[in-house]
Amino acid sequence: MNNVFTVILSGGSGIRLWPLSRKHYPKQFLKLTSNYTMLQETALRLSGFNNPIAVCNENHRFILAEQLHEIGQEPTSIILEPVARNTAPAIALAAFRALEENENSILVILAADHVIEDTSGFQSAVEQAVEAAQNDALVTFGIVPTGPETGFGYIQGVGVNTKDSNSKNSLEICQIEKFVEKPDLETAKSYVESGNYYWNSGMFVFKAQAYLNELKQHNPEMYNTSQAAYNNAQTDLDFVRVNKADFEKCPDDSIDYAVMEQTSKGLLLPIDVNWNDIGSFSALWQVLDKDDQGNVNLGDIKNIDSKNCLVQSENQFVATIGVEDLVVIGTKDSILVAHKNKVQNVKKVVAYLNKTNRTEHLLHREVHRPWGKYDSVDNGHRYQVKRITVKPGASLSKQMHYHRAEHWVVVSGTAVVEVNGKKSILSENQSIYISIGSKHQLLNPGKLPLEIIEVQSGSYLGEDDIVRFDDKYNR
Repeated sequence: MNNVFTVILSGGSGIRLWPLSRKHYPKQFLKLTSNYTMLQETALRLSGFNNPIAVCNENHRFILAEQLHEIGQEPTSIILEPVARNTAPAIALAAFRALEENENSILVILAADHVIEDTSGFQSAVEQAVEAAQNDALVTFGIVPTGPETGFGYIQGVGVNTKDSNSKNSLEICQIEKFVEKPDLETAKSYVESGNYYWNSGMFVFKAQAYLNELKQHNPEMYNTSQAAYNNAQTDLDFVRVNKADFEKCPDDSIDYAVMEQTSKGLLLPIDVNWNDIGSFSALWQVLDKDDQGNVNLGDIKNIDSKNCLVQSENQFVATIGVEDLVVIGTKDSILVAHKNKVQNVKKVVAYLNKTNRTEHLLHREVHRPWGKYDSVDNGHRYQVKRITVKPGASLSKQMHYHRAEHWVVVSGTAVVEVNGKKSILSENQSIYISIGSKHQLLNPGKLPLEIIEVQSGSYLGEDDIVRFDDKYNR
């Protein structure tokens, strides 16, 4: 199927999985259910098609590119949204890009942060949807509900009833009766009992041109502004930078509202493939392996007389005694303790952190950069200590600081350091001092990771005190 392109939408912030998920490193980039990240799982799920087209925001571009590279997938394109405008415009950008590859392109739209355990069943369903899309249908997948879930929207189908199906593989494409919003519990129970309502998965299959035709008909303003933003895009390294001024004018709306609820060409394909959107810690607990007491333990954990808990620790020993149905999540800078029935309220914690101008909802203590990463080990009045890891062959930008000096000590590897035009080679246990206002750059010339300890001192230590003179990553 050389005309089929997987489109991975990777714009979510995953705030309901804080403190694991952060705004600048959300859940799609985490290894939550396997040795692959959720983004990588999504890309591998349909690896038989063309290399994917990914749509993400600018802050995530290097993380996304690196994670796809790790699994041997070089994306057809990575499109950068300058501002968030929901799924309908994001898909339009991908459609314009796919048409440059093939005028008969078919798109398989996937979120980057879903779990699908029955991969073969899902692949069969996609093939069925692709066949329908050949005839200009816009196909959406409806998930056969396992219970009266109030956290999902629903789609009512015509002509197919889950209760009348003898096998999960016997479900067929049907007409769409209507889309409905997230219901209350009693309404959700009635939907499940009826047998012809399905969870709205947010996954779709259609021709790129068919989608754009429907978008142009039902939401011409969105079509025109998305097209202008794409036509005026610029290429930056491996990324397509959509024009910000044009895209800011684009209406903010989902594909459901903008197209699927308006079109007469929409079809529903019910699927039963053990799908989960991992929208909360209780959902994560459901899909992970448990011990004899129903506990999920991730890290150095000891449970005593505890049941049905999810306990995760990034870097310290955690013990529980005599508790049930708790979520305990520990990272290097934050700890969350919540009852499983209350985990949806994690967003209130994130709102608090945002309102009080804290940073724990934005970044982890360990921050990834295109050249490597740094871990803020310690900080205090007028000082900060970081452990910096630079990938082989990578370099930081040539830069200077107005408010801080830096002292670098090499822990392992070899460093080439340039300060005010003078280059030095440092090996283990050697150090160098960089005064305020000095133009400097750090390079790893070796084949092994370079690790240094950086001690910053000065009146202001914020990351925005950087003046860049030369940056291979165009930041």
